Amino acid sequence: MSNRTVFSAIGDAFALFGSAVAASRAVEAGRKPRANDLRRLGMDPAVFNRIGRF
Repeated sequence: MSNRTVFSAIGDAFALFGSAVAASRAVEAGRKPRANDLRRLGMDPAVFNRIGRF
């Protein structure tokens, strides 16, 4: 495994964690998360918008 691959994987992990934090903070604040963050987390933004409150 080359150094570039290792650093790329570490960067992807940080980006994934950042998207998870951003999405959770948006939901906690009552806002809709950014579509890019949802896609990075493997969620379809259109489906997420259909989720209602309890």
